[in-house]
Amino acid sequence: MAKLSNYKRLWAVLIVGVLALILAFGVQQNGWAQLLVTVLGSIIALLMFIDMVKTLRSGKFGVDLLAITAVIATLAIGEYWAALIVLLMLTGGDALEDYATHKANSDLQALLENSPQVAHVIIEEDLKDVVAEDVQVGDKLLIKPGEIVPVDGTILSGTATVDESSLTGESKPIDKGPGDMVMSGSLNGDTAVRLVADKRAADSQYQNIVKLVKQAESQPAHFVRLADRYAVPFTILAYVIAGIAWAVAGDSTRFAQVLVVASPCPLILAAPVALVAGMGRASQAGVIVKTGTTIEKLALIKTMAFDKTGTITLGQLTVTETRPEAGYDAETVLKLAAAVEQQSNHILARSLVQAVTTTLPDISDATEVTGEGVQATIDGKLVKAGKADYVMPKGAIQRVDETAVYVSVAGQYVGCVVFADRVRPEAAATMAQLHQLGISHLMMISGDRQPIAAQIADEVGIDDVHAECLPHDKIAVLKEVPSTQHPVAMVGDGVNDAPSLVTADVGIAMGVHGATAASESADVVILKDDLMRIARAVKISRETMSVARQSVLIGILICTILMLIASVGVIPTIIGAMLQEVVDTVTILWALKARSRGRE
Repeated sequence: MAKLSNYKRLWAVLIVGVLALILAFGVQQNGWAQLLVTVLGSIIALLMFIDMVKTLRSGKFGVDLLAITAVIATLAIGEYWAALIVLLMLTGGDALEDYATHKANSDLQALLENSPQVAHVIIEEDLKDVVAEDVQVGDKLLIKPGEIVPVDGTILSGTATVDESSLTGESKPIDKGPGDMVMSGSLNGDTAVRLVADKRAADSQYQNIVKLVKQAESQPAHFVRLADRYAVPFTILAYVIAGIAWAVAGDSTRFAQVLVVASPCPLILAAPVALVAGMGRASQAGVIVKTGTTIEKLALIKTMAFDKTGTITLGQLTVTETRPEAGYDAETVLKLAAAVEQQSNHILARSLVQAVTTTLPDISDATEVTGEGVQATIDGKLVKAGKADYVMPKGAIQRVDETAVYVSVAGQYVGCVVFADRVRPEAAATMAQLHQLGISHLMMISGDRQPIAAQIADEVGIDDVHAECLPHDKIAVLKEVPSTQHPVAMVGDGVNDAPSLVTADVGIAMGVHGATAASESADVVILKDDLMRIARAVKISRETMSVARQSVLIGILICTILMLIASVGVIPTIIGAMLQEVVDTVTILWALKARSRGRE
C-alpha cells in the first residue's frame, strides 16, 4: 500500500472513529466496531513500522517503536477504544507538523516570482513571448528595462547597465554593449537591449546555480531533533516498567496498561506545538521559518556567515564622496553632475539627484549618450557628466578605483563624484547582538574584492573574511568550518547565495526583494529589510526550544508517574488512554507559551 499522507491518516482515524461509534452505540454491533478499528490500527501500525525502518536507516531513532507497541498491545487485548484514542493522538501530532511546514511555505509565494520565466523572442521584428525553457541557441531576444535576463547571451544592439550582484556578489553595475555577454538571472537596467541566445535556459548560469543547490540538498547534514534525543531513554524506561509489571502480575493486560499511559504524547505533541507556536511568533516579527527542525538548529547556531552585497550592505550605490579639482569645490561639482544627469534614467543619475539637498541650476540642450554619459548647457557653458573618456579626451583623466561619474565644464575637467554600496545602518548592532547571544564566529563570504570586503567586515565587527568567492567557493568555505563550530548559518540574498544557503545547517535569505533561488533554498526568509531580524530569529528560536524542552520534560514526568501507578493494575486501559489526553492538554498548554513568550 502506498504511503498515506499524515493528513489522510488523521482523516482515516476520525472517519473510522465515527463509524465505530455508530456501530457500537447506534446499532449495538460491538464486534464490527472492534474489527473496523483493529483493521485500521493494523494498517497504520504497518505504515508507521515502514516509516520507522526508514528513520533507522537514516541513522536516527524516533518514538515510533513505542507508539507502534502501544497500538498493537491495546488491539491485542481487545481494548480497541484505547487503541483508537492513541491513534488519534499519533496521527494528530504528525498532521500538526505537516500543517506548520505547509503554512510557512505558503507565506513565501509572493517572494518567488522573480525567476527568469518568460522570454521575448524576436521573429521578423515581431515579439513572441515564450517560456524561458523553450528558447533555443541562436534565438534573438529583447530584454526590456527592469527585466531578468532569461538565458545566457550576447548583446546584438543597444547598451545597458546590468546588475549582476545577485549572481556575482559584485555591487558595481556593469555597462554592457554590443558583443558583451550577459548572464541569465542578471537584472537589466533602464534601456532595452537585443541579444542572441548563446545557451538554452537549462545550460545557463542561473540553472548552473540551481544544480549546485540540488547537489547540496542531496547531502544533508545529520541532526538529532529534540524529541529523538529523549526517545531512546523514555522508550527503554517504558519497556522496563511494562515488562516488570507483566512479569510480576503474570498478566499481559498489565503490559498494555502501562504502555497506554506511556504512549509518547509529550514527544509527539508537545514539541511540535511549541515549534508551531514559535514559528508563528517569528512570522509576526517578519521572519518565515519553514520547519520546526530549523527552529531547533537555529537555537544551537555557533557560526554565522554573511554575504556582503544586499546583506551586510544595502545593495544600492549612493554618493560617498566628491573629489573636486583646483578652482572648484565639492558642492559645485556635485550640483553640476546632478543637474546634467537629472533627466537620465541611469541608476547613478538617481543617486546623484538624491544626494543634492538644494535647488539644481537650470539646464538646456540636454543630450544623453546611452552607456557613456550626459551633456547639457549651464550658464552658457557645456557641462558633461559620465565616463572618463566621454567627458574628456581618452587618457586625459586619471581614473579612480571606485565607481565614479566624471565632470567637465567647457572642456576642462573639474572633478568626480564617487559612489559606493552603503553598509546597512543596523549591521554593526546586529553583529554585536549575535556576539552577545554567544555566536562567537561571524564570517563574511563575498564575491566582492578583498579590500572592499575586509573594510566592511572591520566596520561592522565580523571576525573572518573570505572574498572573491564564486558559488562553489562559498560552499567550500562552509564545509571547512570545524565540526566544533557547527551548526553553521549562512545569510544571503542573491541567486549566487542559493547553493551555500542549502549547504549550511541553516540558510537564511534576505527575501524582501524576492530573490527567487535564495528564498526557495533557504530555511529562513527575512521578509522585512532589516538585518536585526536575524538576531531576533535566533532569540525566538532559543526561547521556543526552552519552552519545548520544558513541555517534553513535564509530560515525561507525568507519564512516568502514571506508568508506575498503572504497573500495579489500578488504571484500566481505557482510563489510561483518557489520562493520556489529560497529559496532552497539560503539555500543549505549556508549549503554547512559546507563542507569547517575550512578545515582539
